[in-house]
Amino acid sequence: MLQRHQENLELIRRVLDKDYVELHLVTLCVEENADETKTTATLQLSDGDQTVSLSGSGVGLVDAVFQALLDRYGREYQSLNSIELADFRVEAKMDTKNGKVGVDSMGTVRLDVHNSEGKSFEFSDESRSVSRSAARAVVAAVEYFVNAERAFITLHRALLDAKERKRVDLVTRYTRELAEVVKSTSFTEVIENMKKDI
Repeated sequence: MLQRHQENLELIRRVLDKDYVELHLVTLCVEENADETKTTATLQLSDGDQTVSLSGSGVGLVDAVFQALLDRYGREYQSLNSIELADFRVEAKMDTKNGKVGVDSMGTVRLDVHNSEGKSFEFSDESRSVSRSAARAVVAAVEYFVNAERAFITLHRALLDAKERKRVDLVTRYTRELAEVVKSTSFTEVIENMKKDI
């Protein structure tokens, strides 16, 4: 079960409304040679009303899944190029085992990701499959930063429009909301360019 407790998520969802990008893992196939440090992950995601097939390679599952997502979304959403994995933890909940051995226990995967400002964000998922939970946590992180960037750009455009129309009430609102969303995004270059207009 994916946990969603990110700062400003409610604001980001409200700003984007029906344009919020929902990414869900549909399938995951992992190929790994036990003697090498290369992992290939092939996944299918539902991205709104379409299914997207992705593949990436890296050192381990988390890296391979992130590379697959970065190849697909990194050009459009530059914030993904500046986030950094700070911590990765797996915790087994042995009291949830069905079999005597316990290898079917629920496990929680937690990813700590830092944005370009060094702020930490945690993404977690719980299931009986460590690989599925790890992949879903990475997908959740990418979804969050994609939408934070989209919300920032949407609010910035709305702010410029409000200034042009001399709507002081909206300028105040959008400035406040931008200040909140900027804490979540990791798109330093665009933020710096847009700050000049504020």
